[in-house]
Amino acid sequence: MFFGRRWDQAGKVDEILGALRVGTDLVPVEHVAESVARFGDRYVGRVYTDHEVSCCQGTPSVMAAGLAARFAAKEATIKVLRPTGHQPDWRSIEIRRDPAGWCTLNLTDEAARMAREQGINNMAVSLTHEAGMAAAVVVAVCDGEKER
Repeated sequence: MFFGRRWDQAGKVDEILGALRVGTDLVPVEHVAESVARFGDRYVGRVYTDHEVSCCQGTPSVMAAGLAARFAAKEATIKVLRPTGHQPDWRSIEIRRDPAGWCTLNLTDEAARMAREQGINNMAVSLTHEAGMAAAVVVAVCDGEKER
C-alpha cells in the first residue's frame, strides 16, 4: 500500500505528495578540519549554530567529521532552496539533532522565507561521515503550484 492505494494505482508522486526536490553534497572532512584550525571560532561562529557545535563535541577529528556533515547538509539545503542572487546566511540553516539520534532541518530568517515563498512545506535530511568524507541528502516536498 502506498498512502492508502495499491502500488499499481498510486499515480505519480507529485500527485500524492507534491513536487519533490532533492539536494546532496559531499565534503572532505579534512577541509573543515583545516578551516577550524586556521580560523577557529571565527569560522565556526559564522557557519554553525550553538546547537550544531554542541552536537559535535569530542576530539578534533570527531568535531571536524560532525561539522563537515552539517556543512554538507547546509549545501544540500541551498541546492533545494535554489536561491537566485544571494544565498541565505549559513546559520539560518540549522541541523537539529534529536535526542534519539536522527537529525532534522530548522530554517530561520532568509532560508525560511525562501522556503515559504517556494511552497516548500516539508523537508528531511540525512547525514553520514566515513573514511574522511561527509555527505548529506535533503529532500523537500513543495506545493506544486509554487514549484519553479
